[in-house]
Amino acid sequence: MTSPILSILCGSVQPFRAPDEPSAIAKRPVGGSVRVHRLGLAGDEQADLAVHGGPDKAIHHYPHDHYAWWRAAIGDHALLAAPGAFGENISTEGMTEESVCIGDRYRLGTALAEVSQGRQPCWKLDHRFGGLAINAGVVQSRRSGWYYRVIEEGEVAAGDAIALVDRPHEGWTVRRVFGLLIAGEHKRDRAGLAALTAVEPLADPWKRRLAQLLG
Repeated sequence: MTSPILSILCGSVQPFRAPDEPSAIAKRPVGGSVRVHRLGLAGDEQADLAVHGGPDKAIHHYPHDHYAWWRAAIGDHALLAAPGAFGENISTEGMTEESVCIGDRYRLGTALAEVSQGRQPCWKLDHRFGGLAINAGVVQSRRSGWYYRVIEEGEVAAGDAIALVDRPHEGWTVRRVFGLLIAGEHKRDRAGLAALTAVEPLADPWKRRLAQLLG
């Protein structure tokens, strides 16, 4: 699996809902090569490090493929005119939650990154879209996007290829795992939930979520 990178995006911390509730969800395209560090892209920031950023959430990838679906769902919102509406760092076409698996390793330019978990939506998406029910749409449609941890540092730029180099957990797609852990599918697939314990690259917060659901 190889796809061209449409855009690399970074953002800085800015006031969001209120001066004391900042966010860096507003990402903008970056020209030229960007350094990929263990904690993410050079020049990219996160406001609340308790729930954003860190090694398992170093880079956020959201498929531009979904933008047409969102336009049909919520209308031709201004944020959907270009990549970055969902706070993503990487925008591509041809990769979705149905084709990307937890534990996949991808070459991003010269960096190597591993898929760690799906993106669990929060209130900031609803607020960013002016109060529209984006969170609910993400959960119901499983159009979550996903995060990478950085295995090898390097550089990446728009136009570079993103190429699959290893898939140790065939079948454990981001969509399937998101469905089990976030969207309630564990209620009718207890066997799948138990089997997910073998997917070692799953990020620690989602491992804890898995343990809670297994009870």
